[in-house]
Order: sequence, then C-alpha cells, then structure tokens
Amino acid sequence: MTIKVDKSILKEIYKPRSPDVRKYDFGLLLVIGGGGFYTGSPALAGLAAFKTGVDMVHILAPKRAADIIASFSPNLAAYPLKGEILTERDLPGLVGLTEAAKRVSHGKIAVVIGGGLGRSDETKSAVVKFLEQTDVKTVIDADAIHAVALRKELLKEKEIVITPHTFEFFILTGREIKTLSLEDRIKIIQEEAEKFYSVILLKSKIDIASNGKETVIIEAGTPFMTVGGTGDTLAGICGSLIAQGNDLFKSAQAAAFINGKAGEIASKKLGPALTATDLIEAIAQVIYG
Repeated sequence: MTIKVDKSILKEIYKPRSPDVRKYDFGLLLVIGGGGFYTGSPALAGLAAFKTGVDMVHILAPKRAADIIASFSPNLAAYPLKGEILTERDLPGLVGLTEAAKRVSHGKIAVVIGGGLGRSDETKSAVVKFLEQTDVKTVIDADAIHAVALRKELLKEKEIVITPHTFEFFILTGREIKTLSLEDRIKIIQEEAEKFYSVILLKSKIDIASNGKETVIIEAGTPFMTVGGTGDTLAGICGSLIAQGNDLFKSAQAAAFINGKAGEIASKKLGPALTATDLIEAIAQVIYG
C-alpha cells in the first residue's frame, strides 16, 4: 500500500528550539537562478525558504536579475554575477561563494539551482560544471533539470533532490508518464530514483516522492496552482528544510505538503487570482495553524 503524507510530517520536521540557538543553526540556503527574463524565480524560492524556517538565504543571479531581486525585499541578499546569463566564467565565483557559505554555516547548507536560468548551451554547461566542482546537498529544479539530463551520471555522485513536472521528467529519463495511471507513475518514479541514487519529487495533481526504496504520495494542492512561481516556492521550501538539517527524502515530502496546503488555503480566498506570493503568505498557517 502506498503511503500518503499528511500533517504528521510537520512534527518530524519542526521540533522545539532551544533558547541557546544561534544564526545558521537552522541553515543557509543558496539559490542560484534568474536571468534576463525570469527575474522573480529565485526571489520566490528565497522568500518561501524564509517562511519555512531557514536562517539565511543568499541568492546568486546574473546581474540584471540580482539587481531587481535586491529591491523585492530587505530579507533577500542578492549577489550579482558578471553577465546577463550564467556561464562558465561565473564558476570561480559560484564555487568560492559556496565554499564560504559552507564555512560560515558550519555545513548547515543546501543549494537550489535552476529557476529562471534559461537553457542556453552555455548555461547548461555551467550548471553541470558547478555540480561537478561542489559537494553540497542540492535541489535541482526547472532549467537545471535540462542541464543534468546531459550528464546524468552526476546524479549518482551527489546528494540530490530533483523536482520535475511530467515533461521535465521525460527530458531527464526519456519516459513519458503524463497519461499513465497513478500506480504506473509510482512504479516508474521509484525505478528512476533507484537508478539515479537520488530523491525524485514529481509535481503533478498528486505529487509523488521516492528515494528509490520508498515511495509516497502527497495529495495537496489546487488547480489554481498552475500559476507561475509555485514550482519555485516548492523548490525553495525543499531547500530550506534540507539546509536546516533534515533528511532529503523527508524534506521533499514535507515541502510538497506545505506548498500544496498553502496553495489550498490561499486559493479559498482568491481562486484564479492566486499568485505565488499569496501562497508564500499562507505558509505559516499550514505550519502553525
């Protein structure tokens, strides 16, 4: 029988905090994303990460995106890369900033990469080389999925959560699952997670998460979450929970539950007027309501 994730997952994630905790005890998240057009993607991931408890978010983005993101919220620290898109010339800076973040956070760190980056050959090559040169727990989302599809063996060497929708899953695996039954999807997701030694979180009407050994479903969400940005919030939440020290598989399950339930709450008031920022504002109600 397939396990259904419910609110009890939150008790596994959120424990009482000691009064003696300090900054970075609950993690630092690096969000690598954005480009000339999709400037909001990393900001949405970062804001969702803060709402789910991470202590700090650093956004690393091409210059135009970083400049715009810095104006969104005083909570967001955005570092501008050199050009208008991510390329290999950014790698020394990205790797250096990642290593510095590991030191300052005492290893309580995760990376979310992909949202809004674009799919140019230069950018995909830079994503692959960044993953080759770093050793950090990583959420691979959106355009970064297209990049790692070119170098799938990397997934076996890293601690990774992949968050595809059905088309991105096809790009990654070559397996078309859009029209399959839930049972068949569950079987295929588990097979591919086992092959890649990674956690896969499939975004769909019923989300499916697997680490290759166990597979669960998350029945949370609303048809109004087709709006742009709700995948970015999911990736940010997942990265936040990982940076706080939670297991990758558990983080993926909890992220899908929190994101979906926040969408449900916001959509009850807003219906088709729902935006990703509305979802973010509903996160606290999911966790503490």
